[in-house]
Amino acid sequence: MSELLVSGASAPESDGTILSVTPESAGWEHIGFEVLALSGGDTAERACGARELCLVVISGVVHIASEHGEWLDLGGRPDPWSGLPDAAYLPPRSHVGLRAADDGAEVALCWAPAPGGGATPRVLPGVAIETETRGHGALERFIRPILMEDQGAESLLVVEVLTPDGHWSSYPPHKHDHDDPPRQSRLEETYYHRIRPDRGFGLQRVYAYDSALDEAITFRDRDCVLVPRGYHTVSAPPGYELYYLNVMAGPTRLWAVVNDPDHEWTLNGSNRNPTS
Repeated sequence: MSELLVSGASAPESDGTILSVTPESAGWEHIGFEVLALSGGDTAERACGARELCLVVISGVVHIASEHGEWLDLGGRPDPWSGLPDAAYLPPRSHVGLRAADDGAEVALCWAPAPGGGATPRVLPGVAIETETRGHGALERFIRPILMEDQGAESLLVVEVLTPDGHWSSYPPHKHDHDDPPRQSRLEETYYHRIRPDRGFGLQRVYAYDSALDEAITFRDRDCVLVPRGYHTVSAPPGYELYYLNVMAGPTRLWAVVNDPDHEWTLNGSNRNPTS
């Protein structure tokens, strides 16, 4: 199995954890990522330490309590295709408790270093999100920014994407693995995938021309793909809709990407390569 693929557990741990990525397990410096599947009334606790935290309610309803206050009834969508995401941001040194409502909840915990103290603790309501349609034809997908550059944080960038069946996403393949602003920024990235129907699969390619990295990865529902460097793109097979939650972080909080020049021509909306 690819070292870039982290599979979700079939049964949650005692605190609800079904997936966990740490900087140590991923072999990088910035991103930590967890997913909790909590049954009704189940609880979980975390200490931020030196990290900032963005909690994203993927499905269900969760109550959040910390020294910054109590935020009740976050979420509400039955699945990530059925509404906009509620989220919350907590700065370093916070202690947070989560409790799922009666029908349970799936919650993503997105972590990154915040040595400067982070930003203001707050709820990030889904009703404030403006969905962006990106791409054309079979490249069309729908972007929901949760904690991007227009929202205060120190390191984290968080966004979710819906890809219709038979479409490509993160396309043309792009990369963000060098500090060269404003042209490109260096960001580690995770893709947490959900699939509808959940018996399906998706494909993701991660590759770099300047190294031996070139992997075509088959992922399934609740798998996570790591992107430490290189170009990357995602494909949804016919009949299966894809959702993914992206978490990005690096030394500079800037989302600046470079497209693979071999495939950048597809942005012009033509069905033919102009050089062919």
